[in-house]
Amino acid sequence: MALLRTANPALRPKTFDSVQAGTDAALAMTLQGTVNKTGILLTLVAISAAYTWNLYRTNPSAAVAWLLLGLIGGFIVAMVTVFKKPWAIVTAPIYAVLEGLLLGALSATFEASYPGLAIQAVGLTIGTLLAMLMAYTSGLVKATQNFKMGVVAATGGIALLYLATLALGFFGVHVPYIYENGPVGILFSLFVVVIAALNLVLDFDLIESGVAGGAPKYMEWYCAFGLLVTLVWLYIEMLRLLAKLRRR
Repeated sequence: MALLRTANPALRPKTFDSVQAGTDAALAMTLQGTVNKTGILLTLVAISAAYTWNLYRTNPSAAVAWLLLGLIGGFIVAMVTVFKKPWAIVTAPIYAVLEGLLLGALSATFEASYPGLAIQAVGLTIGTLLAMLMAYTSGLVKATQNFKMGVVAATGGIALLYLATLALGFFGVHVPYIYENGPVGILFSLFVVVIAALNLVLDFDLIESGVAGGAPKYMEWYCAFGLLVTLVWLYIEMLRLLAKLRRR
């Protein structure tokens, strides 16, 4: 992993190396355009999430099927988007719908065990997004080289740990503490939430770089997609942290 690569595979320092800057200002990426595209994607997430959320109440098994479709389909579409950036105008909305199917069913599952948990996770995710945006725009948090290296290293470690526990799970080996509701498990989830939030700063920085570099218009969709990837991760980690706290 390159030292300055953001943990989000969709947004990294070399994201704009393979695209040509727009020659016409009207055809170039803008910050407002990226914000608008992000709003569209979040709306699509909310609509499809509402579908599987309501479906879970009447037919949980069907909702789980949609969850799996969202999980597997979202991963495939995300990979296509990363390698085919100009397709983002089509693939980004598809990804948003698929992630909504996943998040709606997943949230309903947590909600069934811990009433009120989902709305708390949504509120905390939105609040974190706004707080990190304010911290970045005010200059309180700067995406320096050392900052990037630290966030990337921490995120890479988390990813390797998740992959290791998944692989060990196939052999019936359970990793203790970190997935439990004890102090270690709660601290681990809190650490992951913090790292996910810090990834937002890297995303903001890379979006700003794209705008400053005059990236083509389709990169608005691509960058909105990249930001959504981080938000989905942050929301899921919020759900897990809150669930652990409830079990306490």
